[in-house]
Amino acid sequence: MKLVIAIVQDKDASRLRSTFVANDIVATKFATAGGFLRAGNTTYFVAIDDEKVDLVLQLIKETCSARKQYMTPPVSINGDGAEQTFPIEVEVGGATVMVLPIDAFHQF
Repeated sequence: MKLVIAIVQDKDASRLRSTFVANDIVATKFATAGGFLRAGNTTYFVAIDDEKVDLVLQLIKETCSARKQYMTPPVSINGDGAEQTFPIEVEVGGATVMVLPIDAFHQF
């Protein structure tokens, strides 16, 4: 058994949840926030049998797309202490996924 941890942008979270439900995958959802962009994320925890890990990964990959957007950094990227900052293009979305072994699984 494995624990799949998927961190996705909030814009993709509802579609991923619907995809999990349509494929009978049980997931626990947490509201989280990213450090660099300070934007909302959603983190899903999925405890799944080993043979279904590839399915879960494929569903995440198909549902969570990367896209570009502009953001203004909270501090100057030049490091010179100047107060003026300019928007920069960054890639957002997609998913950060970790797969971990589960030593024990209990439901009470």
